Amino acid sequence: MGDDAHPNDGPDLEAGRLLFAQQCRFHAGVADETQIPHLGLPEVAFAGRSNVGKSSLINALTGHRTLARISNTPGRTQQINFFDLGARLALVDLPGYGFARASKSSIRQWTGLVQRYLRGRRELARVCLLIDARHGIKDSDREVMQILDVAAVSYQVVLTKIDKVAAGARAGVVTAVSEEASRRPAAYPRVACTSALKKEGIAELRAGLAALAAAVPNG
Repeated sequence: MGDDAHPNDGPDLEAGRLLFAQQCRFHAGVADETQIPHLGLPEVAFAGRSNVGKSSLINALTGHRTLARISNTPGRTQQINFFDLGARLALVDLPGYGFARASKSSIRQWTGLVQRYLRGRRELARVCLLIDARHGIKDSDREVMQILDVAAVSYQVVLTKIDKVAAGARAGVVTAVSEEASRRPAAYPRVACTSALKKEGIAELRAGLAALAAAVPNG
């Protein structure tokens, strides 16, 4: 989606609604790069710190309560999960990072898998980098941003749990995150604000992702 696109427009919102009303099915979960599938679809990957709300956001976008597993245990998702959305877009749930309750060897293995995926994936249209709105960008997030910048992979910062931030403080949070993201060469200029619980920003994010799917002819 180009910088001139406005996902708040009625037609864009409707396109997003229609896309995410399609059947979304689990395709594969892989723990080794040799198993990574090629669905022949543009891909949107979801990355973020453990417990940032990736599974909740994917479930909210697709309207499925249990499509992506939700866990209160950081580091629970230990593989890359691929979902096929109506044969138009692939949603990719990446393992969370920044968790402490895992062995160093496991962390290296998961980190290496994700890095290799990000650096060599032609189908990857965008990464949604999820940031907990209550905590802002942390050093582990900056490490991932650096990886994406170096690999020239387009990514959009998506604030999660925005409903947990007091209304009077939201503008300051968004400004701080937007200013930091604007200094990153591969970061998409618009920061998305979402709440999976309250459904805030879900329609707008759907619209933005639908534009990516529309850019690739079906079939």
